[in-house]
Amino acid sequence: MSPDSSRPYKPANPYPFARAKRTPPTALIDTEGQVDMRRLRKYRLDRVRAELKKNDFAGIVLFDPINIRYATGSRNMAVWTLHNAGRYAFVPTEGPVVLFEFHGCAHLSEGLETIAEIRGAKAWYFYAAGPLVEKRAGQWAAEIADLVQAHGGGNKRLALDHCDLAGARALQKLGIDAHEGEGVMEFARRIKSADEIALMGVSIAVCETGMARMRDALEPGITENQLWAKLHETNIAMGGEWIETRLLASGGRTNPWFAESSDRIIRPGELVSFDTDLIGPYGYCADLSRTYFCGPGKPTPKQRELYRLAWEQIHFNIDVLKPGLTSKELVERSFQLPASCLENRYCVVYHGVGLADEYPQVVYLEDLESGGFDGLIEPGMTLCVESYMGEVGGDEGVKLEQQVLVTETGCELLTSFPFEDNLMVREI
Repeated sequence: MSPDSSRPYKPANPYPFARAKRTPPTALIDTEGQVDMRRLRKYRLDRVRAELKKNDFAGIVLFDPINIRYATGSRNMAVWTLHNAGRYAFVPTEGPVVLFEFHGCAHLSEGLETIAEIRGAKAWYFYAAGPLVEKRAGQWAAEIADLVQAHGGGNKRLALDHCDLAGARALQKLGIDAHEGEGVMEFARRIKSADEIALMGVSIAVCETGMARMRDALEPGITENQLWAKLHETNIAMGGEWIETRLLASGGRTNPWFAESSDRIIRPGELVSFDTDLIGPYGYCADLSRTYFCGPGKPTPKQRELYRLAWEQIHFNIDVLKPGLTSKELVERSFQLPASCLENRYCVVYHGVGLADEYPQVVYLEDLESGGFDGLIEPGMTLCVESYMGEVGGDEGVKLEQQVLVTETGCELLTSFPFEDNLMVREI
């Protein structure tokens, strides 16, 4: 339903995105059928350096493996290093990039033109340093300070995407002016190149293949975990990397949302809802959500009503998405939830997506003051459009989500996975 009407929203073209197909970006493909990875890496590193220059930083130290990959193209044990700071990179605003690699792993990044030098990392997190955290942090800071001195041109303002207290103190003792750098990376990552869009399309294709295999495997008696494993198996078999969450639930576990997959046996007549959060080949995220009906039998009127509302919200919010709007303006124009589903609303209406979920995050008007912020929607952003419909005290809920590219005039759908015919019809 639109903001100024209680009537259901109806697109001019019914089901305009249900079977949409996207033309592959063949102009980006070289003679071997691959995206130009050098061009991709140059684009991303240039964007990081442009943000550093804009903020008057001498450089940035990156610990987050997703940020390291964005800036350098280097990949190594991403999930493990999300909670163990065993590798990091120094990216100067001007000068050579230095990768500090985990023990014995220098060979993994050899040949990357973005990296001028590979050194051994100085690990100072507690698991590696134990009671010597302060000492090792001091040694780490001294090496970083030397690089700032050598390539900063006298500027000692250094950004860091993550830094524990011991490291921050050690840098401060050496006269380094440390600053929060996560915003630098989020702003750099927000605008995608055509090469990035092409690689995101690869992850989406892998994800949609897994989603189709999940639907084929769905029958009474399968457990949630067994069904969820089909997506993981497909992703790994096709060159993907990991899945960020395990959001799959069936029957009464679909309301409220955010239950993780379990050993619960799925029964006939139940809804199964899931959110992929899949990191596929080349590290790009495919973040799609769907809800299936487990037969045999027919969906109930309430199941179809929830599905229709979620479908309408997704498509209404795709239609209103345009560049130049602020986050507040966008959400003011977006689909208004029915009162029965408002308390159970999802945490965001839209969010950015790239190598993972990214800036910006657009929350509901009800949450804007407590958990939101105003930002600008720009061409080149890739966003996910979210919906969860579940009545307070209701039996089940429906999760749907689409991934889009913001263009100069509106947005382009990046996904082609169909919606469920048996849940789309009003009467069966």
